[in-house]
Amino acid sequence: MLPKALDDLIEALSLLPGVGPRTAERYAWALFKRPQAKLDEIAGSISSLHEKVKLCPKTFALISDGEDVSPLYSDDERDKKVVMVVEQPFDIIPLEKTSKFNGTYHVLGGAISPIDGIHASDLKIAELIRRVKEDEVEELILATNANIEGESTALYIQKMLEDAGEKVKLTRLARGLPTGVDLAYADQITLSHAFDGRKEF
Repeated sequence: MLPKALDDLIEALSLLPGVGPRTAERYAWALFKRPQAKLDEIAGSISSLHEKVKLCPKTFALISDGEDVSPLYSDDERDKKVVMVVEQPFDIIPLEKTSKFNGTYHVLGGAISPIDGIHASDLKIAELIRRVKEDEVEELILATNANIEGESTALYIQKMLEDAGEKVKLTRLARGLPTGVDLAYADQITLSHAFDGRKEF
């Protein structure tokens, strides 16, 4: 029904997370309508991605080619003894926008999810345990997502630290009901955290 080149593009776009066949078709049509110069620009950005973007060997945050480590780690004003543990590099952006955190980060690269084929060995957990020792980390802030995978990952990190004999303060970001959400629509995990973290009125 469609030219092979367009079919191939739709199939390639469908590989992206959250992009179903219909969305991929819309993206492909939108790209087709763009001028060739814009398509060349997009293609160039994609093809140079691995060449120009790297992972920091210490924090596993995203860095530009030519940087040895993330500026969020190398900055002398950052407290290397306090580490915020997140699942993905893009989780750092909203945290930095708050201007409330002056420690460093550690990106796990995901969360433990056997059903998706993601195991602890696939994440940067061993590197985290090693970093706790090397940097004499005093506090780990576990900022994994508030879902089953995020909770399981946090508990696994706690166990690994205990097994390694590392005595470090473990904290979690406060969890609870976001403003404007009705109780009837809140999930069990959110409600449980809200109950456990209740404060005096």
